[in-house]
Amino acid sequence: MARTTIISHLLVALCILSGARASASSDVDAFLGCLISKAIPCNLVKTPGTNSYSELLMSTARNLRYVLHGITRPLAIVAATEPAHVQATVVCGRRHNVRIRTRSGGHDYEGLSYASVHPDEHFAVLDLGKLRAIHIDAARSEAWVESGATVGELYYAIGAANQTLGFPAGNCHTLGVGGHLSGGGFGPLSRKYGLSADNVLDAVVVDVEGRLLNRSSMGEDLFWAIRGGGGESFGVVVSWKVRLLPVPETVTVFSIRRSQKQSAAHLITRWQEISPALPRDLYLRVLVQNQQAEFIALFLGRCGQLVNIMRKEFPTLGMTQQDCQEISWVKSTVFLSFNKPNSPTEVLLNRTNEDYFAKFKSDHVQEPIPRKAWESIWDKWLVKPEAALLQLDPYGGFMSTISPSETPFPHRNYKYQLNFFSFWSDNGTEALEKRLSWVRGVYEDLTPFVSKNPRAVYVNYRDLDLGTNELDGNVTSYEKARVWGEKYFKGNFKRLAAVKSKWDPEDFFRTEQSVAPLPGAKASLNSMQLVDGDMAMAE
Repeated sequence: MARTTIISHLLVALCILSGARASASSDVDAFLGCLISKAIPCNLVKTPGTNSYSELLMSTARNLRYVLHGITRPLAIVAATEPAHVQATVVCGRRHNVRIRTRSGGHDYEGLSYASVHPDEHFAVLDLGKLRAIHIDAARSEAWVESGATVGELYYAIGAANQTLGFPAGNCHTLGVGGHLSGGGFGPLSRKYGLSADNVLDAVVVDVEGRLLNRSSMGEDLFWAIRGGGGESFGVVVSWKVRLLPVPETVTVFSIRRSQKQSAAHLITRWQEISPALPRDLYLRVLVQNQQAEFIALFLGRCGQLVNIMRKEFPTLGMTQQDCQEISWVKSTVFLSFNKPNSPTEVLLNRTNEDYFAKFKSDHVQEPIPRKAWESIWDKWLVKPEAALLQLDPYGGFMSTISPSETPFPHRNYKYQLNFFSFWSDNGTEALEKRLSWVRGVYEDLTPFVSKNPRAVYVNYRDLDLGTNELDGNVTSYEKARVWGEKYFKGNFKRLAAVKSKWDPEDFFRTEQSVAPLPGAKASLNSMQLVDGDMAMAE
């Protein structure tokens, strides 16, 4: 027996003694042995037989619907601490028929990064939560950020380095950078500077062969796909190089609540007409919850300027100087995440998030929804005890000047994004059915007023109601995947499928809503140079 094989067997035995053993499966045992032989420490590999397996699984499993009985859990979790661990996990998984699902630790509304709705799914989770380094180069207005970081951590690092730089990403500070950027990444600065993905300059990706690639070595087709097409379909994005953008030292925020008795439905109707056409420096969103409409603003300027704009463009809201708060840009990210601008910026570093049962749906709107329709929605749905949250986010500005095919995110020409969120804590069938009925009921009643052919959905608000993949042989059916895929990506879905065929023709990176290979597309990989210092993982 070769010396390396003896060492490998000894290492496997040690890990088994320490508890890192899965079920009685030769594939899984071989997978674990492969990981250990590639020098992944035992304490980074968790299986159902280890005490800390459930704790790690639940650490970023935000939606409790996907960690209960009847949901397939991973055979193992690999908590990578360096890119070489990612490479080894991909190589070993492919070699031993254990598929890999990657999570960066953010929201993942349908749990596809850590669970499966299919009982026979055979997979491990590659957890990037410990790959969270951030390097800010203020002089070049650039940053490298690893996928396991949160946008809150990125905002904090930017603010600590320079008070006049920012980055366009989401409102919630616990969003995982990896998932957020790979889905496009919309947020308060997008009307000024575009999506997060529009400001990605480079990335480091582990492909299906275990190779570590940068933008130069992966080529523009894969680089295009990971900036909005969902990175989990094509490989594992380890880190991102992003462009930082100028913001004033002082910005202005406000939050104004109006009830239905204070003409909330009329104000929402008017908001639809004016918000996409407001100056690019102004982001004005609406949250409808607890029978109130809350108008929340970020303005890249002073209060006096904002008062003048609002008096001219939206006088019926009644915004005054007293509503303003002038703060730094990084403080504005605290305000938009917590609605508490006086909280210390260190709250952005808090990665914990309340666990809940939840259901989310997303829409896009091109023509303003009539006031009568809003009043009907309010009277029929928003007064119910189980009523949850409607979120209206304005598009327009710079992001709408970019071609819908420039990145996989195709929804740039709509007026706004409309989302439906329901959260609850009761674990029971009655609570589940009531909450799902509310979300799906509102969604159904708004059908005449939202996007059509297809009904457009933001991929970062995953929704399994749209459909799930089916196999054609041993790869995902492209025709079945189109049912949900064209709602997320419109005409860009076919190009994504062609990229999939080139980079993952055997469909190793596969979930219920991963991009399918395009039949007949060229599946051969281009010759390429690896990133300097890359390990030759793909023997």
